[in-house]
Amino acid sequence: MLRRDQQIRTQIHQLADACIFASSFLLSYLFRADPRVIAVLGAPPPASAGDIAVLLFLVVTSAPLVLESQGFYMRTPLSPRLVTVWPLFKGCVLLTVGLVLVAYVFHLQVARAFMVAFGAIGFFGLWAKEELLRIFLRSKMAQMQYRRRFIVAGTDKETARIRHEVQMSGDDSIEIVAEMDLHGLKGGELIQLLHEHSVYGVILGARHTYFEQVENVIKTCELEGVEVWLMADFFATQISRTSIDEMHGRPLLVFRTTPESSWHSILKQLMDFFGSVLGLVLIGSWLFPLVAIIIKLTSRGPVFFKQQRSGQNGRPFTLYKFRTMVTNAEQYRHELEMMNEMRGPVFKLTEDPRVTPAGKFLRKYSLDELPQLWNVLRGEMSLVGPRPLPVDEVKRFSDLAHRRRLSVKPGLTCLWQVGGRNQIFDFKDWVRLDLEYIDNWSLWLDFKILLLTIPAVLRGTGAK
Repeated sequence: MLRRDQQIRTQIHQLADACIFASSFLLSYLFRADPRVIAVLGAPPPASAGDIAVLLFLVVTSAPLVLESQGFYMRTPLSPRLVTVWPLFKGCVLLTVGLVLVAYVFHLQVARAFMVAFGAIGFFGLWAKEELLRIFLRSKMAQMQYRRRFIVAGTDKETARIRHEVQMSGDDSIEIVAEMDLHGLKGGELIQLLHEHSVYGVILGARHTYFEQVENVIKTCELEGVEVWLMADFFATQISRTSIDEMHGRPLLVFRTTPESSWHSILKQLMDFFGSVLGLVLIGSWLFPLVAIIIKLTSRGPVFFKQQRSGQNGRPFTLYKFRTMVTNAEQYRHELEMMNEMRGPVFKLTEDPRVTPAGKFLRKYSLDELPQLWNVLRGEMSLVGPRPLPVDEVKRFSDLAHRRRLSVKPGLTCLWQVGGRNQIFDFKDWVRLDLEYIDNWSLWLDFKILLLTIPAVLRGTGAK
């Protein structure tokens, strides 16, 4: 299915799902607010009318975005039920937990049982919609209306690959009725096939050596009023994902290895902003002065340590930390280079003599990293992402592939932090985990890393 068709279908589903969630919310409220239910439970009404209006607005606007973040709209209409149920379940849980947190932060008087009931009703309501849609799509009427007939043209290898990909994708909207070899193709053959099979379009898969034949096919289909889908994979990329865009009216092929701009990336930015604000207000307001006093009482020097680190795409920025070493620590580093425990361009030392007694405690529980919430608020860092390295260490990268970890914003925590930082002694393993994060990024992955960071910090295993 074309991305354009996918987007239209997704928007229709999002509108329908928002209506189902809104109906589930109101149904749960009306049931819980029924005087007979209140008399049986012996509890007050679930919430005031004003609080209900606020939460209902949040449900309608955020529910489709939460489901999209879980990949709910990326599946095919007739995909296995587990592929539908699992992201739907995660989305309903996240939406319910999010509403409970909003109610708690803004002191909304809302019964938690009512919120849980809403999540359950919403889950079964959307599941029922998906099952009804599945029944409809399997009907003959839907097959006649939505199934499109195509001719595949290209080399023998290309046509076989395209047919295999269509079969494996489970996309029932495409039916391949004929195949053509571009080598020695005559215009009359194509016209005959177009008329014989009454096709919707032609799928072209061809390397750059067949551009002349490709142009002839396109011209023929133009005259016939038939669509042409050109498989634009002329270059054998290894990890880049290809997308089509437009600049000043000219079509572009975009090759990228990082997640493209989407609602997911916007939600990540919002999560970074509000997360850093809440962290600075709820934690920084009382912990920062306390840590500052401890540092001042136990060693000479400034409270904060500032250092130039490499940010997104290698752009330098000033990183802030609570000072955990003696003030002239950088002057002694060259004397400790022989004791470096990390293989590669970075320097790590478990028992670093430059660390102050208070600094050991701050490092063990990662309290020295908290000022980086300011870097997150400034947009230089993210809550989750590869840890930023000093500029001079980045300059010593011997493998250019390691620079791909710089393709996203650095973060406060990452897979390396929660995956056993104390057991990693090779920079290649560090990079491998960072690239694994980049290649598999999702909001759900960020959420899981944030949750895993909490016990890692409390146990003192998230730092070295």
